[in-house]
Amino acid sequence: MVRRAPLREGLVDVDGARIAEATEELRHRGRATLHDRLHRVRMAGGLAVQAGLAAGLAYLISHKLLGNPQPVFGPISAVGTLAASVGQRFRRTVELILGVAIGVAIGDVLVYLLGTGAWQLGLVVTVAILLTIFAGASVAIVIQAAATAVLIVTLSPSTEDLEIPRFIDAFLGGGIALLVTAVLLPLNPLRVINRAARPALDLLADQLDAAADGLRKRDRDAIQRALDRMRNNKEELATLAEAIKGAKETATLSPARWHRRGELTHYAEAADPIDRAMRNTGTLIRRSVTLVEDEEPVPDPMPDGIEHLAEAVRLLKQEFAAGQEPQKARERSLRAVSEAGRAYGAGVGFSGSVVVAQIRTTASDLLVASGIEQEEANRWIRTAFGEQERPVGEPAEPGEAPKPPTAPPIG
Repeated sequence: MVRRAPLREGLVDVDGARIAEATEELRHRGRATLHDRLHRVRMAGGLAVQAGLAAGLAYLISHKLLGNPQPVFGPISAVGTLAASVGQRFRRTVELILGVAIGVAIGDVLVYLLGTGAWQLGLVVTVAILLTIFAGASVAIVIQAAATAVLIVTLSPSTEDLEIPRFIDAFLGGGIALLVTAVLLPLNPLRVINRAARPALDLLADQLDAAADGLRKRDRDAIQRALDRMRNNKEELATLAEAIKGAKETATLSPARWHRRGELTHYAEAADPIDRAMRNTGTLIRRSVTLVEDEEPVPDPMPDGIEHLAEAVRLLKQEFAAGQEPQKARERSLRAVSEAGRAYGAGVGFSGSVVVAQIRTTASDLLVASGIEQEEANRWIRTAFGEQERPVGEPAEPGEAPKPPTAPPIG
C-alpha cells in the first residue's frame, strides 16, 4: 500500500485539482465508452436476429428438404449476405453466387486434373484470384471464388458430389437472407435511421455548445478540444450514410415498408446538407480558436448565435424522429443568423467575420436539411441577417445599438 504523505504546514496542494480533473475526465470517458458500446449493440440487434433466423432456416431447408447431409454452405451464404454493407445486400447475393460458380468450376477442374494436396490448393487459389481479377470482377467475387475453391479442394476427398450442393446452397442461403430482410423480419427503416442519426447530430450540437462556451470564457483549449472532436466525425457520418442506404433498400424490397418511401426520401435528402453542416462547423470552430488566440473582440451575440445553431440541430433531430415538419428547427436556425448579424454590427475582427459567415452557412445547411430549397434558404438567411453596412472590424459608435434583423415568418 502506498500512502500519500501529508503536506507540510504552509504548502499548497498544487496537484490535487489537476488530479481530480483528470480522474473526472477518465470517469466521463468510461461512461461515454459504455454508452457508445450499448448504442452499437442496439444498432446491430436487428441485424443479429435477422442473421440468426436466416442461418437457421437455410440449415433446416438444406438438410430436411434437400437432403444435404452437411448443410454448411447455406447458412454461411445467408450470414455472408446479411453481413454485407446494408443497402448492398441484393448485389452482394448476386456477387456471392457468381463467386461460388467460378470457385466451383476452377476447383473442380483442377482437382480432377491435378488431384488434391498442399501445392494443388495453392495453385487453385492463385488461379481463381487471377482469373476473376482478369475478368474485372469485384473484390467480393474474387474473395468468394478463392474461398469456394479452397473448400472444394479441402473437402472433396471426404465429400462426394460437393460441387452441386455447394452451388445450390449458395442460391438458397442468399435467397433466404433476402427473404428474411424483405418479408419475414423487415426492420423499421425510420427507427434504424433515427438511431444512426443520433450520434452524428449529438456530436454536432455538443461541439457547437462547447465552442460557444469557450468563446464566452475565451478558453482556447476548450474550443480546441471541440475542434479535435469534430475532426473525428467520419464514423458518425459513415454510420448515418449506411443506415440511409439500408433503409432505402428495406423500403424497396419489403412490401410492409413501402408506405415509408416518402419519409425515407426526406431523410436521404437531408444527409448531404448535414454532412456540409458538420464540415462548416469545423471551420467555424477552427476560426474561433484563432479568434481567441489573436485576442479579437467577441460580441455577446456571437456565442449566442452558435448556441442557437446547437439548439436547431437538437430540434431537427427531435422533429425528424417524431415525423414532424421541422418548423422549430428552422426558426432556431434563423435566430442564430439574426444573432450573427448583431455580432457583425457590433464589430468583429477578421476571424470573427469568418465565424459570422460560418454561422450563416451552417444555418443554411440546416434549413436545406429541413426540406427547404437552397435558393429559398439563402433568401431567408439574408433577410434574417439584415443589412450591415459597417466595414468588418469597425466598432460601433458610442451609444449606438445595432438594429436587430427581422426574421421572416415560418410558413
